[in-house]
Amino acid sequence: MSSFVEELTWRGLTHHESDPSLAEKMRAEPFVLYAGFDPSADSLHIGHLLPVLALKRAQQFGHRPIAVVGGATGMIGDPSGKTEERKLLSPEDVERNAAGLRAQLGRFLDFGGGGARLVNNYDWFKEFSFLDFLRRVGKHFSVNMMLGKESVRARLEDREHGISYTEFSYMLIQSYDFLWLNEHHGCRLQIGGSDQWGNITTGIDLIRRVRQSEAFGIALPLVTDSSGKKFGKTEKGAVWLDAARTSAYELYQYFIQCDDRDVGKLLRFYTFLDEKTIVELDETVRAAPEKREAQRVLAREVTTLVHGAHEAAAAEKGAGALFSGDLDAVLANPDIPSSHWPRAQIDSGLPLIKVLSHKEGGLLPSVSAARREIENGGIYINGERVSDIARNLTASDLQRDKFIVLRRGKKNYHVVRVD
Repeated sequence: MSSFVEELTWRGLTHHESDPSLAEKMRAEPFVLYAGFDPSADSLHIGHLLPVLALKRAQQFGHRPIAVVGGATGMIGDPSGKTEERKLLSPEDVERNAAGLRAQLGRFLDFGGGGARLVNNYDWFKEFSFLDFLRRVGKHFSVNMMLGKESVRARLEDREHGISYTEFSYMLIQSYDFLWLNEHHGCRLQIGGSDQWGNITTGIDLIRRVRQSEAFGIALPLVTDSSGKKFGKTEKGAVWLDAARTSAYELYQYFIQCDDRDVGKLLRFYTFLDEKTIVELDETVRAAPEKREAQRVLAREVTTLVHGAHEAAAAEKGAGALFSGDLDAVLANPDIPSSHWPRAQIDSGLPLIKVLSHKEGGLLPSVSAARREIENGGIYINGERVSDIARNLTASDLQRDKFIVLRRGKKNYHVVRVD
């Protein structure tokens, strides 16, 4: 039987490990482990899903995960991966966001009989005085060591923004989280993104100094696509796990459109499919890329994990109807943007470029981008490719005397509604 660490390893999820013997240690006995999630928003996003699923995988292997909602650290702001100071949130904003995160985490982890815990680090920091913190934690770390951490060093090199003492202290606060969880729950392993590695190792060191005991860390990789772009970002912003921010259909579309070069990695990262199944899907990408079978499986699995089987089935059905050009499917889908125009403008000729770049859900961010997309053959009117940048929408384009369907690429739609 493979261990939890070996499961992460074949999936490519172990960017750093603090101890090469960790796999054997976790095979021998159950571990308590944790990952933290700062409530900078009221929803997690796709980037957070990686550590959430790591905790879920650990639970499946018989370990006991702790999800820490950072009510305290969320009021400070983590400098890791940031080029400038975060805006400080009010206590009310932090608590509201924390409530949203707690509800989402419960969809992935079994906080009932499954041994998982959900805690908020504000609970152990709210009575902690500044002097107590300096005596208990601060004395164990040299400023020289802290200045050497990547998250701090990168900010120090930026003379315009620098780093405040508030954010400079973040690594010590996170380190104390690990120590507190170790003392009160026997937690011996922290999991986080690769940008958290400095904070993770600082916590390991604090436990060693204070308790003379062993602790461990695993850093998950930063997820990027084949072009090097950070995964989980779109023209609209982050891909969220909250359906009110990113619908099930939009989530499905995001994953089904992923590049052939990325789909194998994403299947390993974001699904619970076994290695044999994923290797077989890898082969479909090589043998028949036009069928996009691996992308469909990926989109279905992730949407099911986040929103449930019913919503995933509806998203898949809707995507299939759109791909076939079904007008009813386009009109019935609430996630497809649209704009309203007076009939007089259509009768006199409405410039296509104006609609494509319109602020109400336009398919392109600017007129120049719309012009380039037309020239590159990426724009369709009612399923017919357009090549004329001076093309106007007219009454002859209307379907059912009320609608014109624009499409960019294969799956990005916009409905022109004529009043």
